Amino acid sequence: MGTILIVILILLVIGGLPVFPHSRSWGYGPSGILGVVLVVLLILLLLGKI
Repeated sequence: MGTILIVILILLVIGGLPVFPHSRSWGYGPSGILGVVLVVLLILLLLGKI
């Protein structure tokens, strides 16, 4: 379950990067927020909480 969540979040981070035409005006906000969520999930996964 945790691995599936991490893969989905990685895909969301890549999709939220402002290099694609649909997300150029967003800035780094969406990818930054998703990056923080990804780091928190990685820490929880490494600690065995997930």
